[in-house]
Amino acid sequence: MAVAEGLRLPFVGEEGIRCDYLELFPYVGERQFITYETSEWSCVCPFSGLPDYGTLTIEYVPHLHCVELKSLKYYLVSYRNVGIYQEPATNRLFQDLFQFLNPAYLSITTKYNTRGGIDAVCRIEKGQRNAIES
Repeated sequence: MAVAEGLRLPFVGEEGIRCDYLELFPYVGERQFITYETSEWSCVCPFSGLPDYGTLTIEYVPHLHCVELKSLKYYLVSYRNVGIYQEPATNRLFQDLFQFLNPAYLSITTKYNTRGGIDAVCRIEKGQRNAIES
């Protein structure tokens, strides 16, 4: 008898996402296009409790502030035990960072590792990508 069949691992809800970890620093200078990428992105499938792993890309043009990278890493790691589907996870990342940074442009792309023979890529963007030229 397979013990793991139908097993559902424990996870926490979206209340586990720690936006309070995020910190800003003032940005002064020419408008620039910033890209942060990590292959260590993970959250938990709320259907099975199994981890979803993938790559997260954050692209933005700052308005008045940049996100401090260590605080961003802590924020992203807070998703590690959160049960959230891939599409809502991408949306939550976008909403949190857009509200926090108020950038001229923001794009969030999550590319999840293949599961069940299906590749999933989710992307949300808002603002003018060419805001750097404005």
